[in-house]
Amino acid sequence: MKKRPFLLASMTISAIFLFFLLVVFTAGMLSGGRSVVPVGEKIGVLEVRGAIFDARQMTAQIDEFRDNSSVKAVVLRIDSPGGGVAPSQEIYAELKQLAKEKPLIVSMGAVAASGGYYLAIAGERLFANPGSITGSIGVIMSFPDYRELMDKVGVKNEVVKSGRFKDIGSSYREFSAADRELLQEMIDDVHAQFVDAISEGRNLPVDRLRPYVDGRLFTGRQAKQIGLIDELGTFNDAVKYAAKVAGLGADPDLVYPEPERLDFIDRLMQGAASRYLGISLKERMAIGPQYLWNSY
Repeated sequence: MKKRPFLLASMTISAIFLFFLLVVFTAGMLSGGRSVVPVGEKIGVLEVRGAIFDARQMTAQIDEFRDNSSVKAVVLRIDSPGGGVAPSQEIYAELKQLAKEKPLIVSMGAVAASGGYYLAIAGERLFANPGSITGSIGVIMSFPDYRELMDKVGVKNEVVKSGRFKDIGSSYREFSAADRELLQEMIDDVHAQFVDAISEGRNLPVDRLRPYVDGRLFTGRQAKQIGLIDELGTFNDAVKYAAKVAGLGADPDLVYPEPERLDFIDRLMQGAASRYLGISLKERMAIGPQYLWNSY
């Protein structure tokens, strides 16, 4: 029988292609319905997990859903104690733009505090579990003081500066009254920005909010009583509401953003930091004022 190497090669390549297609399909079926293929009308799910110190990935995901015509509504799931002021404000601004084009429904998980709550108020309907932790509406900055340690080891720090406030917050000198006054003015301004955003997003007068914006925490049930959220409910309740306002069926398909792809070195460093140091490289400490529940 005459051999046909070209035909055999074609059949082999086709078989390999079909095998990998089957693997991809099976992986999609086992991933809990997390589809990223824009087929049919879906509800997009954005997840904010952990501290917020970088807005780039989340803003890219928001843009992805805003441009995806198959995504008819978005559910924002928040499990975060907050984070840096600027990243929180950047994500909030993008969420506000998204909410102008598509229904944006919020679901609070275990924690949606400080900057996490800041993101939530971009939504048109806020759901929280009765025991979700939210609130912590405030701003914090902290500065370590190494002076006693440096004295013990005999280390001195000489500073040359162009103005008296240039080294404000230095760990090597005592805070002056002028330093504290200047920083307090800055903190108060950033805090006022937070309160103004809540007043606008929740349609609540600033005077009514004032007793609740001193950094205190609330359960979901307490937050509902004072108007910081709309409904007590689970993630599934938020999805059902989003499906209703978007005109979808009772069991809508969910679509998640493309997962972030890390190269080999990034994965290696992240794995080492997590295993040996117990930290995430993404959740590094931010510099400057923070919308952050500091005890998290």
